[in-house]
Amino acid sequence: MNKRDKEILEALDKFRVLDRNHIIGMFFNKLKGSINACNRVMKRLERDGHVKVHRSTRPYSYYPQTSNIRPNSTKVPHFLAIADFYLDLCKYTKPSTFEVEWKTGEKGSIEPDVFMIWNGAPFLVEIQRNHYTKKVMAGKEQRYLKYFYSNSWKDHSEFFPFIWILSETKYKDLDWPPLKVHQSHNVKSFIKKYM
Repeated sequence: MNKRDKEILEALDKFRVLDRNHIIGMFFNKLKGSINACNRVMKRLERDGHVKVHRSTRPYSYYPQTSNIRPNSTKVPHFLAIADFYLDLCKYTKPSTFEVEWKTGEKGSIEPDVFMIWNGAPFLVEIQRNHYTKKVMAGKEQRYLKYFYSNSWKDHSEFFPFIWILSETKYKDLDWPPLKVHQSHNVKSFIKKYM
């Protein structure tokens, strides 16, 4: 197994599921025959028992061999959206840290989809594929404020991370002082608005 094979397996562990286009974007994008090269490598990794493949999707979706995620799970599109977000970020600057489904270790605390350090700044990212009610958003606000006042975030960052909510829905009540909350539809609109 070569270095790239190991990196692909690490990415599958990190993102939980990737489709072929994600794998191409991360590992084969500089090759001329990127689709064929990716297909050959993934076929070999499956044959050798390192990955599972779900063939009813186009492009195929790949999972770590140890994955318990069912191919029809509602989590699959969410994990794929996280991978899309990562690749969009990399078009501008690759994050120095990118942790999927980051846990603070505290029960009942925040559960962002991503903790990342991007352009030297820490972010807690929520990728929302559905519209959340005011009650759900108020609960998120309370958990973030509780985490802020706990000071346990200082183990990960010099200053409290920016909160970035990616959603098609524009939420009006995102003024959570003293927290800095940004929202956008995608990475491009975030950069236009805030950078």
